[in-house]
Amino acid sequence: MQAPEIQSPVAFDYDTAFFRNKGFLSPQEQTRLREARVAVAGLGGTGGAQVHALARLGIGKFSLADPDTFELINFNRQIGATMSTIGRSKEEVAAEIVLGINPEADIRRLGGGVSPETIDAFLDGVDIVVDSLDFYCFPERFLLYARARAKGLWVLTAPPLGFGFTLLAFDPQGMSFEDYFGFKAGMPERELVVSLIAGISPRPYMMEYLNKDVITFAGRQLPSLGAAPFIIAGVMSAEVANVLLGKAPKVAVPTVAQFDALLHRYRLTRYRFGMRGPLQRIKRALIRRRLPV
Repeated sequence: MQAPEIQSPVAFDYDTAFFRNKGFLSPQEQTRLREARVAVAGLGGTGGAQVHALARLGIGKFSLADPDTFELINFNRQIGATMSTIGRSKEEVAAEIVLGINPEADIRRLGGGVSPETIDAFLDGVDIVVDSLDFYCFPERFLLYARARAKGLWVLTAPPLGFGFTLLAFDPQGMSFEDYFGFKAGMPERELVVSLIAGISPRPYMMEYLNKDVITFAGRQLPSLGAAPFIIAGVMSAEVANVLLGKAPKVAVPTVAQFDALLHRYRLTRYRFGMRGPLQRIKRALIRRRLPV
């Protein structure tokens, strides 16, 4: 995608634009980020903010996928949602945000959702994958993780949970997406939901301030807050940088990190058997009992 025509009093220069990264990133590391391609699936609350943060980091190439357009209901948390973007493609708006920061960025827009017909094009030439798909996108998520693993790609995801999140990184040589969550072939959607909830919230901190009386699963509209996507965006940019640059030891599932900004709680925990352990099976049973039919 070409950069839109923008009137600016100065010409764009990549080295100047990202000069302040110097000191924390070496020139060689910045060049690596400039040459890296990050695939982001889902460009709503977390995905849109992550793309923005990654562009500020100096990532030079993006593959973007989201079939949706912006609506008024997105305003509380999605960086691209404004009165001027209602009805516009989330892919298009995300691409404009990136190009407004780095007009030299190489952007591929999938033009729709992840599917068996588009997955290979989406992951072509990619160095790392960020999963920001909607909660209920089970077929798309299974496809994304399986193909990324086959290609030897890390997949990072950080689902928002109230004023916090859980960070899960999937090493293509480590525990798989299915093994961590305990997913099995032929599981009905309700069981997939139970397993996903258990895996993304090993410690349900947000339950301490969640108003359960107003929660509804009608229309699959789950509660969300604007704080979490922006916290996640910074964390995800750091995690992407580390996977690409190896500045610190990498942490992958079955070790997961949880953080809640409201409660000032952080926890890094290893679940040896993922969500298949005996205690986690009890937890899934409790979730199953409390989940609305």
